[in-house]
Amino acid sequence: MKVYKAINSVQTALSKIGISKDRTNSQGSGYKFRGIDDVYNALSPLLAEHGLCILPRMLSREIVERMSKSGSALFYVTVEAEFDFVSAEDGSKHTVKTFGEAMDSGDKATNKAMSAAYKYAAFQAFAIPTEGDNDADSHTHEVSIPLDNTMIDLLSEIGACSDMETLAKVYEEAKLYAKHYPQWLKLLVIAKDTMKAKLK
Repeated sequence: MKVYKAINSVQTALSKIGISKDRTNSQGSGYKFRGIDDVYNALSPLLAEHGLCILPRMLSREIVERMSKSGSALFYVTVEAEFDFVSAEDGSKHTVKTFGEAMDSGDKATNKAMSAAYKYAAFQAFAIPTEGDNDADSHTHEVSIPLDNTMIDLLSEIGACSDMETLAKVYEEAKLYAKHYPQWLKLLVIAKDTMKAKLK
């Protein structure tokens, strides 16, 4: 089974050159990390040289919609993936299974999760030299506490108010319930101000 010889050959080459953390997170703590492009650029010539193919297969995908502190939508995606490491010489293979997680405010969460799964499959299979914490994403998203049913009902009540007095009463009730959650309070203020403008 020549797949293991090929994996070892790539591993040997990477043990000498490694993949340095040359990128910096643009938000949060500004930690250093290696992006998926860094992994592709380091691996591609070595895979070609040693006759090793990496073929991905996504087994499952889960998506959860969350809310950022600013109130915008964030899509949190988890993929379960398998990667077949195949020797081009004799067709022998070894399968590596990993998970990838990512968050994005647009349509890139799944792509990012797939890239994360590939990257960590490569890190683990080839034992790529690392330094410091194994942080991967170039952005840090701050996630708020998801709205519960009571909070959703209170927001609906605010939207249904027909006069200022009722609005003030419902708002105070909602504010009391949400006092421990700054993100919810921010939404309440927006909802209240919107209704006040409509009722004037």
